[in-house]
Amino acid sequence: MATRGDGLTRWVPLLLRLLLGGLFMAHGAQKLGIIDSGGVAGVAAYFKSLGITPPILWAWVVTLTEFFGGIAIFFGLLTRAACGLVIVDMAVAIVKAHWAFGFDVGKGGFELALSFAVMALALLMLGPGPFAVDRALGIEK
Repeated sequence: MATRGDGLTRWVPLLLRLLLGGLFMAHGAQKLGIIDSGGVAGVAAYFKSLGITPPILWAWVVTLTEFFGGIAIFFGLLTRAACGLVIVDMAVAIVKAHWAFGFDVGKGGFELALSFAVMALALLMLGPGPFAVDRALGIEK
């Protein structure tokens, strides 16, 4: 039986980090307006329509969490904390924005947000792996 540090298993956290971190950087960049979108003002307007108050505050919290959390996860810096924030972000997204549409992401459902949350949970449980800034700084052993 392979242990966590043997062979290919040591690459699993890196693959999860690159995928999840890259996706969250992109989502945060959309919310910042770097990638075509309505920027933080558009996010705040959407949050207002969901009844989230104060919408501009939470729009900034979510935007910065997704962008900088994505960067942190990508590089493996404070990985577990960033994953915890992403899990909370996705739990709120599921409940406030997607639950009413069911599972199917094509209909606005929670499928994608749940997938992101589970990837973040896996990384939170596994840690950042051997190829991470956390390891180089001695944050993770």
